Amino acid sequence: MRSRGHGGASMAPSARVPSDVEQIDAGALAPRAPANMVGEPGPLFRLVRDRRVAFLVVGGINTFVGTAWFVLFQLLLRDSLGDYTYMASLGCAHVAAVLTAFVLYRRFVFRVRGHVWVDLARFEVVNLSALGINAVALPFVVEVLGLVPIVAQLLVTCVTALVSYFGHRDFSFRRRPSDVPGPTPGTEGGD
Repeated sequence: MRSRGHGGASMAPSARVPSDVEQIDAGALAPRAPANMVGEPGPLFRLVRDRRVAFLVVGGINTFVGTAWFVLFQLLLRDSLGDYTYMASLGCAHVAAVLTAFVLYRRFVFRVRGHVWVDLARFEVVNLSALGINAVALPFVVEVLGLVPIVAQLLVTCVTALVSYFGHRDFSFRRRPSDVPGPTPGTEGGD
């Protein structure tokens, strides 16, 4: 039988489903990462002590950065491509924002190991889904509702942020149970 106590009790390795609360280091508790995400806590997690909050902080930062990329490309391109320059701005902003976000999530929140290309491909699937929603909603808001592109993008971002949050939480950095390492000395679940 294995001890579940904190404070230095011996933890025997076993194949178990991690509890909702994992012991990260002596006396420090944090919620289990969603979707079997594994790896050392990122620097932001050490500051806020809750991976869900860290995820939302980076998501908020990325939403701001992605919108800033759109504004930058819109201001750089202006009307150089006609009435639909904003769609080119959206495409350019998407590429820049995805690469920025991927690095931020892997570095500052999840610190997952391995599977970089698989993670990036999954990350892009989620982002392409959000981009598809954006590509349909943005022209509707601009052409039908008559809002200027930057204001329209800010509104559409509210919807795509929700899609991205759930997709990244449950898919982008997901690990199969066989990819989850066993317990390490002094911790439960290896997280």
